[in-house]
Amino acid sequence: MTETTPPAAAPDCSFKDLCLDAVDSEVLASFWGRLLARTVQSTNDGGYAVLPAGPHGEHMWVDPVPEPRAVKTRVHLDLRLSAADPTPLLEAGARLVSEPAGDQHWWVLADPDGNLFCAMPPAPPEWGAPTVEVPTPFELVVDAVDAGAVAQWWAARTGGTAQTRDGAPYWWIQGATGFPFYAWVFNEVPETKTVKNRMHWDVELPDGVATPEALVDAGATVLRTPDDEIGWWVLADPEGNEFCVFLHPAAGA
Repeated sequence: MTETTPPAAAPDCSFKDLCLDAVDSEVLASFWGRLLARTVQSTNDGGYAVLPAGPHGEHMWVDPVPEPRAVKTRVHLDLRLSAADPTPLLEAGARLVSEPAGDQHWWVLADPDGNLFCAMPPAPPEWGAPTVEVPTPFELVVDAVDAGAVAQWWAARTGGTAQTRDGAPYWWIQGATGFPFYAWVFNEVPETKTVKNRMHWDVELPDGVATPEALVDAGATVLRTPDDEIGWWVLADPEGNEFCVFLHPAAGA
């Protein structure tokens, strides 16, 4: 049996982009560009943008930071492969962490900065999933102590539908406004978040909304406000996951 929460009537924000911290932003951006067959551009501030594969995809911003990754990756991507063979990922510079075994039908790999990600074989034909020609992100996965609560929180903020199955240790969101992947998954883990996430997401406010007041009223915490260095807000959701909040582009028109 699947439990489902209804979508919010009016979302507080829409999903925008992904951001990834890196000790060497050029190396990491080049890796993800090769892996996903995407173009990489310098942002002229030490960072790089891995550009979307199409007009409606997400940017992956790779930003330099001095500190190396210290703990398990709490936010990661799942990729769909064109064939049941991770060799192209290894040739692009990924490191194999584990192979399919038992109920795990996917490979776990690490990028050059040690961030984990999963690679899935092609979906069975009966699923009706589109085939891919290159490794393609199809899920964003977030570890959470209370997966149901945080999934329902984000579903309400973005107008998506949160779902789970009886006994499953995870929830997923579909239909989140602006979300470029098949599903946003929140996976239950016992350990709480202790350090800044190496990967986070950006969101965008609706046209005409000038502050993230609705997000704060719903339980988000303000970590930083716009200042002389940044033009956006940095917030954390109820489990402490950092995310950046941008004005709608029309606000700057």
